Amino acid sequence: MKTLRKLRKNAKALSPVVASIILIAVTVAVSIAVAAWMGALTVGFMGSSSITVTDMRFTDAAVDGLSGTTITLDLKNTGTKSVTISQAKVNNDPASITAVTIDSGATEADFVVTYDWSTGNPYKVDLYDSSGQVVGSYQATAPS
Repeated sequence: MKTLRKLRKNAKALSPVVASIILIAVTVAVSIAVAAWMGALTVGFMGSSSITVTDMRFTDAAVDGLSGTTITLDLKNTGTKSVTISQAKVNNDPASITAVTIDSGATEADFVVTYDWSTGNPYKVDLYDSSGQVVGSYQATAPS
């Protein structure tokens, strides 16, 4: 019995400082794991809307060669969800379009924006989705 008491007196526990450091390290590790897990869950619910204009052409030149009536765009959906283009502005002026929906990864060739342009002038086309946010833009100068 005396031997057992001697062993208990000599046994040393961790100091409170070391125990606190271990508890904090475990808490931080668990927090990082939970944050990574929650981040992976939310990525699937969120998507991005992004349209890349791959080409811009000024077409339908008028008879006198000084102006035209349409701007033709080639578009590619580089986002993760389909996008409906419902509005376009050329140099911040509303332009006439036919709304189109482009699936993720798909391309839309010959998207027509009706706008009276003049030769030699720069034009910036902004494309808006159905919520009114800019999903793509491109700038080019009309040919002389």
